[in-house]
Amino acid sequence: MGIIHELPVELSNQIAAGEVIERPASVVKELVENSIDAQATQILITIKQAGLKSIEVNDNGKGISADDVEVAFLPHTTSKISNDHDLFNVRTLGFRGEALASIASVSKLTVVTSQDGKSAVRAKFSGNELIKKETFARSKGTTMTVEDLFFNTPARLKYVKSLHTELNKIVDIVDRLAMGYPDISFRLIHEGKDLVWTSGNDNLQQTIAGIYGRTIASHMLDFENSDPDYEINGYFSKPDTTRSNRSYISLILNGRYIRNFQLTNAVIRGYGSKLMVARFPIAVINIKMDPSLVDINVHPTKQEVRLSNEGHIGDLISDGIRNRLSNQNLIPDAVKNLGRKEATPKVDTYKPEQISFDDIKSIDKINEPLGNTATVEPEPESYEPDNSLEKRVETPMTGMPIFDDPEHLHAWDERMKQEKAEKVNVIDTDGHEATPAPESDFPDLRYIGQIHGTYLVAESQSGFYLIDQHAAQERVNYEYYRQEIGKVSNDQQKLLVPIVLDYPNSESILIKEKKPVLESIGLYLEDFGQNSFVVNTHPTWFVPGQEESTIKEMVDYVLNDSKISVAAFREKNAIMMSCKRAIKANHHIDDREAAQLLHNLTKAENPYNCPHGRPVLVEFSNKDLEKMFKRIQDPHDTRESE
Repeated sequence: MGIIHELPVELSNQIAAGEVIERPASVVKELVENSIDAQATQILITIKQAGLKSIEVNDNGKGISADDVEVAFLPHTTSKISNDHDLFNVRTLGFRGEALASIASVSKLTVVTSQDGKSAVRAKFSGNELIKKETFARSKGTTMTVEDLFFNTPARLKYVKSLHTELNKIVDIVDRLAMGYPDISFRLIHEGKDLVWTSGNDNLQQTIAGIYGRTIASHMLDFENSDPDYEINGYFSKPDTTRSNRSYISLILNGRYIRNFQLTNAVIRGYGSKLMVARFPIAVINIKMDPSLVDINVHPTKQEVRLSNEGHIGDLISDGIRNRLSNQNLIPDAVKNLGRKEATPKVDTYKPEQISFDDIKSIDKINEPLGNTATVEPEPESYEPDNSLEKRVETPMTGMPIFDDPEHLHAWDERMKQEKAEKVNVIDTDGHEATPAPESDFPDLRYIGQIHGTYLVAESQSGFYLIDQHAAQERVNYEYYRQEIGKVSNDQQKLLVPIVLDYPNSESILIKEKKPVLESIGLYLEDFGQNSFVVNTHPTWFVPGQEESTIKEMVDYVLNDSKISVAAFREKNAIMMSCKRAIKANHHIDDREAAQLLHNLTKAENPYNCPHGRPVLVEFSNKDLEKMFKRIQDPHDTRESE
């Protein structure tokens, strides 16, 4: 007798539920996506005990016909696809027909639905078994109530995290859906408390403000980029507003929140060196493309997808962000960073009027401030470059470029202008030719003095500035070396004593494979025995006395990252060289050197950050000073200011 048999429907549904319904947040996601597919404009989610006790999703969508209510809870039943062509042109969030059957199999579920707002049907299920079906009354739309989740699969409850964790997962899901559909009003209530409430007025920045707070939303930049096949748009934070992980980057593909490591990295890549190391931006990126160019059907939760031409989409994202940042003033506000109370630009963020789902009305009358707009203080930033030095003299004390006389200074300025006009071949972090940025509003700095051998003080018409001398010269050096490395000239300095490098078998094989990467910046290694290499020459821009250590560091880059690209390798070396030659902290320089450094910084393509992302300078505006010294009186103070 054979031992292979068909599984009972109840058991197969519970197995499917194990793939689709991992936790309460999975239920919320599937039910809310069904509401969106039903063309709802208002969705109310009410949960108790982080969804373990009950989850109710109430919408004003199209509803389900009385004849389809029972069928909707059978496995693999759907109204959204009919053939294989539909499967590869999915235009809805749901399509597999697994969600309702899976949810009903591990809970006690009640559905109340109406298509005309007059007659309705209510059906109760327990463990996928229909318990009761009756006529009911409600406005147009559907209410799904899920109670006692996992009541018949207690083993699943062992893997549910704390209520706080599960609640966070639900909030995160609703946040992502709200950012994907700013034209829909979402409201999430937990134990009687509003956690998410968006207006649904199709303003993405207002939706972001409702999720991340007004302060962040008002300091985010909009951008867009497109070609005949793809349309990219959204908002991203300035480099001084970052987080410690990538989870604040939301990718929305045709309205669906997805996870994609390559596209997330494209967002980060768009900032170039404007981000601090190990810091990540806040971003909402909308990607619109033909559904036939994306395969949604590769993961049970549908959050991982397969994209056609993924690399090109990444380039559109990074180019759009890079271009938007190119003409922005990115000097951090010192008063805000010190935690002082500072007025922020107003973002019109609103809370919808109380919505009665029994009498759905338009929500055009929106006039109250949003409730959950917690203020989050910004954090660090970083950048990009272009620069060339001519007729410079190295001072033994600092190694920084100092010009002999005004003629040399003028010649250098003219050279820079000419090179920018000709678009000198400078390679950026993505391997693209860098296009000079438009003229920025970086202030004209006048040197005043030095503090503790570390910070320079300067002034302009609008206020005064503190400049980190190490970060400033690192930026100037970086732009110079980035250009020199990008040129890849044949100018080589011969070593009096060749440098011999010895490596074990595994590493020597990798070095031989990566010789073209090393040669891309003018470093030539010749075989010298089985596992040894000899270096007879090096590029002329190497720092005198640091040739061997520089060569070893370059080789280490290749060994630590076997997949490193030529562009990334050049970038790493430009950063390394700029740091080695920059003035250190606690090093006093004279007025001439300080003034020259400020002059060079003013001419930099990106004077705001060092290549590691630390700010070069902070600003104290005239208004900040007047506030600190009470020269601006409070409105209720009748005394005259001095």
